Amino acid sequence: MSTATSTAPAHWNGATRFALYYAPPRDSAWWQRGCAWLGRDPESGDALAPPQPVELERPLAALTVAPARYGWHGTLVPPFRLADGVTPQALVAATQAWAARRARFDVAAEAATLGRFVAVRAADDAGAQALQQLAGDALRALGSLRAAQTPAELAKRLDAPLTPLTPRQRDYVETWGYPYVFDEFRFHMTLSDSLADAPTRAALMHAWNAQMRDAGPLPVHGVAIYVEPQPGAPFELWQRVDFPTEGCA
Repeated sequence: MSTATSTAPAHWNGATRFALYYAPPRDSAWWQRGCAWLGRDPESGDALAPPQPVELERPLAALTVAPARYGWHGTLVPPFRLADGVTPQALVAATQAWAARRARFDVAAEAATLGRFVAVRAADDAGAQALQQLAGDALRALGSLRAAQTPAELAKRLDAPLTPLTPRQRDYVETWGYPYVFDEFRFHMTLSDSLADAPTRAALMHAWNAQMRDAGPLPVHGVAIYVEPQPGAPFELWQRVDFPTEGCA
């Protein structure tokens, strides 16, 4: 079920990017505390006051600049431009058709490190595999709606990582626009910028996990279409699409 109007604003254009993200249910602690952590609700547009963990010497907002722009989420299909002739409404319809064949599930999750980042990750292999399968299925279902990469976009993806890409990852960039898909996919909901300081990463992990002790498992009950209206603009949650209460995964 879609939970917002699918009318596309007039200022969107060929440079507008869309992404299929996991977003926790609006009324869940996972959504409310995650948005507060990043200082912004990408669905309502409200600015929020981030908590300030006592373990931190710097303001939390100074450590979350990049994830705050993208909004609280877990990537399933990375940002892409729509192919010629594909409308935002067609993207919504395709997402709804795909989501109708999914089933809701819950995942044990906690803050952990991912390289130099702190992120919410699945706490066990079963949850990680379920999320990896979900992301792979979504990418295959929506892949035909993606615009072909420009040479500049391709070069940026191939050259950006600090760690050189493997041949398989480079092939994924050329075919799917992103290196970390399918078997390379690692679900994460980013809680920090890239941080060289290990004690700061540890403090962030402790603070997040402490505040989420009563939150229960991560409820994967649907997805959301996020939009970057113009290059560099904050991402906005445009459309929620729920999984059916009962369905076939």
